[in-house]
Amino acid sequence: MAKEMVLVSGGAGYIGSHTTVALIEAGYDVVVIDNLSNSDLGAVEGVRKITGVDVPFEQVDCCDKEALRAIFKKYPFNSVIHFAAYKAVGESVEQPLKYYSNNLGSFLNILELMQEEGRSNVLFSSSATVYGEPDELPVTEASPRKPATSPYGNTKQMCEDILRDTVAAGAGVKGIALRYFNPMGAHPSALIGELPRGVPNNLVPFITQTAAGVRECLSIFGNDYNTPDGTCIRDYIDVVDLAAAHVAAIGRLVEGCNKKDYEVFNVGTGRGVSVMELVEAFERVNGLKLNYRIVGRRSGDVESVWAETSLANNELGWKAVRTLDETLAAAWAWEKHVRGIE
Repeated sequence: MAKEMVLVSGGAGYIGSHTTVALIEAGYDVVVIDNLSNSDLGAVEGVRKITGVDVPFEQVDCCDKEALRAIFKKYPFNSVIHFAAYKAVGESVEQPLKYYSNNLGSFLNILELMQEEGRSNVLFSSSATVYGEPDELPVTEASPRKPATSPYGNTKQMCEDILRDTVAAGAGVKGIALRYFNPMGAHPSALIGELPRGVPNNLVPFITQTAAGVRECLSIFGNDYNTPDGTCIRDYIDVVDLAAAHVAAIGRLVEGCNKKDYEVFNVGTGRGVSVMELVEAFERVNGLKLNYRIVGRRSGDVESVWAETSLANNELGWKAVRTLDETLAAAWAWEKHVRGIE
């Protein structure tokens, strides 16, 4: 029987590259497309080294419908995992039209071509930002979505709605949206990991870059929140575990195990970890002392959020298994690899 083929848009990015590895290891054929606007071909090379598979790569912008159409004509995939999107919250506030144009336009093109070409399965990369400042913790898939605090977050909500409505219209498309919490870490091989351009938006690469001397000091935004140590609490999930959730979700679509044609799952650990806990764990695991300082709160930061994961655990047969220590050790190994640190 021929292998199932999956198109991974944004597959040269952080989560996309790890998911590509996991798909190949699970026996899927994968085609990667990416416009390389915020990613690097080195990630594709890393995937090839880890898997030993010369995974096809095409430099394509999903906003270019005709270029995307050519990919649909060239490769016989029936499933798409859509990662390709701009993702910097602050930038989205400053340049909302850039975010709406790219994030919505690219997804609309994917869905229109899925319909035109008779392809069935769409897995959308969503975010826990859709929950905003939650009324109750942990958040479940039934927790209310709050008004987005940024255009970036709004595009995630809107893309979920577009997928839901497309599926409901009987377009021949089935969809799953995975709401990620806070991905971090790197592949245990240290051949792929998070490599932000410019100043990192996420905590862990800021920690590792500070440890490597790339950043002078780590800023911790606020220690006066209503949490045990005063710093914000998040659900940090290892990127390798997150990649495994995508494999489980694609399998659910391919095998027709989905109970509804559109489903949503939280992808987290189910455990909240504070910023200060994370910093101290990184120091302990890697035998380092970080230069950090407490500064004022950052606008738009939610105080606490973590996932209720039983739906994903039970329906997808998936569970986060990597420990915080393993994740932080892998993140530092990746940073050292990138910087040439022995």
